[in-house]
Amino acid sequence: MSDNAEFRTEHYRDFLAFERGLSERTVAAYDRDVDRLVRFLLAQGVHTPVQASHLTLREYLFHLKDSGLAATSIRRAISSLRSYYAFLLEEGAVEVDPTERLEAPRTGRKLPEVLGRDEVAALVEAPSEDSPVYWRDRAILELLYATGVRVSELTTTRVVDLDAESGLVTVIGKSSRERIVPVGAIALEAVLRYLREVRPRLERGSGAGVLFLNQRGRPLTRMAVWALVKAAARRAGVVRRISPHTLRHTFATHLLEGGADLAVVQELLGHADISTTQIYTHVDREYLREVHRRYHPRA
Repeated sequence: MSDNAEFRTEHYRDFLAFERGLSERTVAAYDRDVDRLVRFLLAQGVHTPVQASHLTLREYLFHLKDSGLAATSIRRAISSLRSYYAFLLEEGAVEVDPTERLEAPRTGRKLPEVLGRDEVAALVEAPSEDSPVYWRDRAILELLYATGVRVSELTTTRVVDLDAESGLVTVIGKSSRERIVPVGAIALEAVLRYLREVRPRLERGSGAGVLFLNQRGRPLTRMAVWALVKAAARRAGVVRRISPHTLRHTFATHLLEGGADLAVVQELLGHADISTTQIYTHVDREYLREVHRRYHPRA
């Protein structure tokens, strides 16, 4: 840590080493955390610890996140900040502790795996054209990406749920909630080819009206769809481990990246709570904060 009289960094280092009796390694870790904070504050035009408000420190945490720091490292940084400001309070350098309301980021919830556009194109085109069920497999892959449906929803979709004229499909989701999702021209074409050329050959009276059937004429199982996606990924050269849910994640992310409204994506995914949908918002936080600062009258 560089010495800074205004921020009392040298005194803080001595406090850690001599009064708290921390090991050299632990002191060095606190040093790095506080030094990083001081450099951030100076860059923001904050030249004393008194000038650093709760909002300033929250911006600092966003800065750490945007820098790619792991949630566990950010939690440790918050612990360092609290120790540092407790020292400043004791020294009389500040009268208010701005770290009191700082919230540590949640750990354990990772962002979903998402495919790139080229990977999606390779995946949906991966089934062998020599296969007698090529258009079934192609239609399944296209539909998973075009609609973002869960695999359980896909395997229970019926032929009558597809409105080919309007390009919509009715989906029965969790808790029997019904939603209507656009299919898209490319996926619709694949599904119609399957309905014309493949499904009549598969139907043997035990399909129960379900859209996608196996080669015994029965409704396709979830495990069969998982196997199909994994086989397509291998053929497409996608080395990451993916599942049907990966296409759901990819559907949501690509919509949001293209400018879709979060509430609309929530409706398409069938999420009851918009907070569930927010995991897909891979939007630059700095851009959002800049827009807020520029246009909000009280920012």
